[in-house]
Amino acid sequence: MKTIALLLARSTSIFLAVLGAALPGGNAQSSMTIVATGSSLPEPLYIAWGDEYHKQHPETQFRYIAEGTAESSRKILAGIGDMGGGDAPTPEKALKNAASPILELPAVLIGIVVVYNLPNTAGELRLSGPVLADIFLGKVKTWSDPEIAQWNPGMKLPAQAIQVIHRTDGKGSNYILTDFLCKVSPEFLGKAGRGESPKWPVGVSAARSQDMAEKVRETLWSIGYTELNLAESASLRMARIRNEAGEFVMATTKSIAAAVSGTKLRDDFRVSLTNAPGKESYPISSFTWLYVPVKSKAPERGRAVAEYLRWVYSDGQRIAQERGYATLPKELLTRVANSVAAVR
Repeated sequence: MKTIALLLARSTSIFLAVLGAALPGGNAQSSMTIVATGSSLPEPLYIAWGDEYHKQHPETQFRYIAEGTAESSRKILAGIGDMGGGDAPTPEKALKNAASPILELPAVLIGIVVVYNLPNTAGELRLSGPVLADIFLGKVKTWSDPEIAQWNPGMKLPAQAIQVIHRTDGKGSNYILTDFLCKVSPEFLGKAGRGESPKWPVGVSAARSQDMAEKVRETLWSIGYTELNLAESASLRMARIRNEAGEFVMATTKSIAAAVSGTKLRDDFRVSLTNAPGKESYPISSFTWLYVPVKSKAPERGRAVAEYLRWVYSDGQRIAQERGYATLPKELLTRVANSVAAVR
């Protein structure tokens, strides 16, 4: 516990040093650097947003530090930083105990894809939720197991041991995947659980999303999971996943967006999109959220964050679409944009 506390303290001190350097001062009163921490899943998009926003607004820069969903949430709840980003809704109890009121605003939609490395094996792998749960529980140990073979009669699956790769603790992709697996497998719910830090019984870990892609690419007979755009950029093979309607669906911007249409949205946007109804819905879909303090400690920083968010929900959505992300539906986008008016 002492080691964990020291690591957290070190992480916070480094972040505060970055934030302190970003504060306006001296002759730089007209400049501003918005500092955020968050998940590595949307990191490429957030960096692109920051670069484009700075081009359009030279007086403001955006610094994004990918530390993971749990760490980002911890900092924002403690009143540290301008904003955060994560792939899991913050627990209600934690929100109530936050240093100040926090908004959780959907940024874009993401899909967690199951990626695998099966050399010399043609075809598209198909997996149901229960089979996927059994793989990550260590019950299904080989690629030729009947549980996998039943969904893939056209594939010559090898009798090789499955090399399971999962993310380290505190990651939003853990939450999204386990949220789906807990819905379809009571055994997974009981043994591993839902959250950013599930109790994985088997497998080796990967720290960042990019590390996951690299490990799957380099490890024969492996299986893992990451965000759709990261998997595509790494040229990884992706499995079709059986959805609630019984259809095996490949993750695309269209199938990820379809998960929203069949889901009733709450006013605070804190809703699960996994295993959503609808034949076209990709079952491991989610929002990725921005954690935003309603009131900044410094008015000028609050105004800068509000202006940046207004841009995110206008020009930013167009840029996200151009980069292959599923953007927020028009009606939801209007509701989220209206919520930004509370930020100050």
